[in-house]
Amino acid sequence: MKQVVLICGVFFFFFTKAVGQPSGNNNQQQLMTFQDSLKQISHKMVNDSIEPERYNASYKLIKTLVNALKTPYSFNFPFDSVKAISIQLSPDKRFRIFSWHVMNNDGSYRYYGTIQTNKPDGKLELLPLIDYTSVFKNPSDSITTNDKWFGAQYYKIIPVLNNAPFPYYVLLGWKGNTVKSTKKIIEILYFKDGKAYFGMPVFDGDQDNPGKKRIIFEYDRRASMFLNYEPQINTIVYDHLAPPDPKLKGKFELYGPDFSYDGFKLVNGRLKFVSDLELKNNPTDQDDNFNDPKKL
Repeated sequence: MKQVVLICGVFFFFFTKAVGQPSGNNNQQQLMTFQDSLKQISHKMVNDSIEPERYNASYKLIKTLVNALKTPYSFNFPFDSVKAISIQLSPDKRFRIFSWHVMNNDGSYRYYGTIQTNKPDGKLELLPLIDYTSVFKNPSDSITTNDKWFGAQYYKIIPVLNNAPFPYYVLLGWKGNTVKSTKKIIEILYFKDGKAYFGMPVFDGDQDNPGKKRIIFEYDRRASMFLNYEPQINTIVYDHLAPPDPKLKGKFELYGPDFSYDGFKLVNGRLKFVSDLELKNNPTDQDDNFNDPKKL
């Protein structure tokens, strides 16, 4: 635990020191060199058999990533060969989110990330994401900020820019949990007063999650859950999860898909629950990389 706290503190230091301090040249080759370094470091972060070495690699990755992003106009460089980091660009190109995890020996995880905003002058502006997962007693009911983040590794950004009280974004994320269960989340992101805020009560009609500020799914780690956005029907579609026996209701580490689908449809800036969706095409497994970290 001491190792994790130390790394988290250094993570915050490097990201806050980086804001507004661009350095280096706008050089494609320089960014490609940084990318090669990030690939090597992240491979060790995921695959090293020794937990402290994985955290040391994450610490080194943070330093290298910040130095890379200091390059003017780095926002336009995709870093798309660094597979261990999920890098998601918002469709309006206003920002992008870097997120990744370190797995602990006990099967739990710690999450890291940052939000890079798109500055017209090419300067660096970052909002560090500091994982406070273990602190939240009721994460579904909490509104959090980037410095007290309910960590996850995101794989989709859906903008809700019209017919809402103010613009926000829906994030879909994978959240490895324990040796027995995995989680996925539907997260809400918006920006205010120079901070990123997570969570908003925009979910309607779901009796299992009334008034929730984010939706959290938990299920058997051996299972695979579909959760993605279907633009044709403007709906976030997901597997309905159920226990193998009604007597096991509430034991989420045993839950799995029951071959039916529910969803949240975007209507006038809110997310309306819809059950028993009839899909014309079966969901694809394009987010499978977020079920098993070893697949990275």
